[in-house]
Amino acid sequence: MERKVGSSTLTAKEVKAALEKSTTLTAEEEKALRMRHGAGAASPTAPLPRAAGANAELADELLVIEMQLMKAMRARTGQTRTAANASKAPAAVRTPEAPANATKDKIVRALRTKKK
Repeated sequence: MERKVGSSTLTAKEVKAALEKSTTLTAEEEKALRMRHGAGAASPTAPLPRAAGANAELADELLVIEMQLMKAMRARTGQTRTAANASKAPAAVRTPEAPANATKDKIVRALRTKKK
């Protein structure tokens, strides 16, 4: 096997064009190549690719998971859906849906038993 004597230089445009055509690279590999060669994303205004692709059933499952996570986040942070409602209710109020901090509850219980 012979070694190649010559060298070639890739430009950012060539790398960008090759990455747009490539489908075998992982997200981390693509990111590393873009950073290494200074090739930006295809278009800053282009929408992000969908994780489900053309699979409608998977898209529905992902939507349900996203909605559950948003509901849990709102409950944890005390946020409401509208800004008008958010100004009426204080953010530090603990809601029944939000789980209590287990460590804090443990400390409070220990202090109560110590007090007796």
